[in-house]
Amino acid sequence: MIRFVARFVAPVLFAATAFAGAAHAQQTAICYNCPPEWADWGTELKAIKDKLGITVPQDNKNSGQSLAQLVAEKASPVADFTYLGVTFGIQAKQDGVTAAYKPAHWNDIPAGLKDPDGYWFTIHSGTLGLMVNVDALHGKPVPKSWKDLLKPEYKGMVGYLDPASAFVGYVGAVAINNALGGSLDDFTPAINYFKQMKANDPIVPKQTSYARVLSGEIPILIDFDFNAYRGKYKDKANIAFVIPAEGSVVVPYVMALVKNGPHPDNAKKVLDFTLSDEGQAIWANAFLRPVRPEAMSKEAQSRFLPASDYARAKPVDFAKMAAAQKPFTERYLKEAQ
Repeated sequence: MIRFVARFVAPVLFAATAFAGAAHAQQTAICYNCPPEWADWGTELKAIKDKLGITVPQDNKNSGQSLAQLVAEKASPVADFTYLGVTFGIQAKQDGVTAAYKPAHWNDIPAGLKDPDGYWFTIHSGTLGLMVNVDALHGKPVPKSWKDLLKPEYKGMVGYLDPASAFVGYVGAVAINNALGGSLDDFTPAINYFKQMKANDPIVPKQTSYARVLSGEIPILIDFDFNAYRGKYKDKANIAFVIPAEGSVVVPYVMALVKNGPHPDNAKKVLDFTLSDEGQAIWANAFLRPVRPEAMSKEAQSRFLPASDYARAKPVDFAKMAAAQKPFTERYLKEAQ
């Protein structure tokens, strides 16, 4: 009798364990490029877990690394959804690694900030400028322009993410290029700028470097406003944000469903959440401009630089910016790295 019970219970336990394991697996969605230190993804991922019961592991890739891996895994995708700078979102569609999906609140997204068929859509945007650890300048003045960064007094103090890999790095190149008289058809001003910058020993990481600015290791970082405001208001560091005198750019960050990902239903729920009132409010409280502006509280808005400063930052033709990225990257690697 004991032997019979044991033989009966063992398969039941095995089946129950297998079912529990399968249920647990179903409550997962894999994101490429959801770094907790960037854009307050840490809070967003926690809210997704609390609200939806779906675990999204943190992922520290940048946009370029994410797209490269999506393409490499195209025949057998690992990721379910991805977060990318807009130019990489456009390229991901062209590479055939994303699927069409129109999430909840689709109609609230302006036409120019989404693919018409749903292959990518904006969740928030940022304005590029200078994130400055004032204390780490040791008495030097806060730079006010792109040209200021070339001054010998800032030697070894300026950082920017790799323009050949990270979206924010490429945005920096576009901003500098436009500000110094170039266009998306001619990146010569930016190439010359990076050549000059080499003499000032810049720091060029591939990943988000928020913590390195707060520690003072990188006193000046070409980065988005939302990171600077986070450092100033949430982490209480002596951080200044500067929109350079010559001008800058405003760009969106987008999300997309991965084609043939392993957990599509969970991924769709997560994408819906990022555009929900709660999801958008998290971005707004992290000092990003949510694509649904009603989610921006007056308190969050009050912490931004005045509108007169933001008037120097302009949007660009994002499709053309995407088309220009590969030739710029090739030229940057050849001439200015």
